[in-house]
Amino acid sequence: MAALRFRMKHKTRISQFVALVLVCAASAFASPAVRADYAVLRSGARLHITGYEHVGDHVVLTVQGGSVEIAADELVSVEPEDQFAAIVAKPSDSTAPFGDLIHAAAQKHGVDEKLITRVIAEESNFNPKAVSRKRAQGLMQLLPTTAAKYSVGNVFDPAQNIDGGTHYLKDLLAKYSGDVKLALAAYNAGPDMVTRYGGVPPFPETQKYVRAITEKLSRDSATPTLAAITLKN
Repeated sequence: MAALRFRMKHKTRISQFVALVLVCAASAFASPAVRADYAVLRSGARLHITGYEHVGDHVVLTVQGGSVEIAADELVSVEPEDQFAAIVAKPSDSTAPFGDLIHAAAQKHGVDEKLITRVIAEESNFNPKAVSRKRAQGLMQLLPTTAAKYSVGNVFDPAQNIDGGTHYLKDLLAKYSGDVKLALAAYNAGPDMVTRYGGVPPFPETQKYVRAITEKLSRDSATPTLAAITLKN
């Protein structure tokens, strides 16, 4: 009788384990790939990592292709990568969400519509209620200081947010003499970082951001212009 109870308990545990494995497997197939995080270093650099471990007075950061060991006091924080769920469809070749508002802002500030559209897609995935962990808000992910500078009273109002973000893009394009890559890098990482590194900062997040937008603009077969702007290699 005792042997029978043992076999029954053993079979129950196996069944529970198999069920757990199946649930995890189903979740893995149903969910998107696991996002990486960003390790923020005291130097200002941001490393794209998939994991980290404290080992004594050091931290081992797991990156693509291997690992990096740094002093523990060099790691300021680990930030999750922001992703926003789309509320409306992404743009096609001929139409875009908030197209009328984008067109109005483009006409007002002299910035190419496709550039504005691609920035919104990358920043918020067209979610007007998006809020990042850095407190960037709305369609074009305006920080409170940027929103105040461009007189955006309600960052969650699509018209105001697009107008303010486009005005900021216009000023960045003018600052960098029409260099779209530098303007995008400054929009993502801040003008101070572009100045510090003399170009696009070596942060994987910023480089990925600039590359994603410029490649999509190239596929759109349109060059963003502020008067006459050319994509620079």
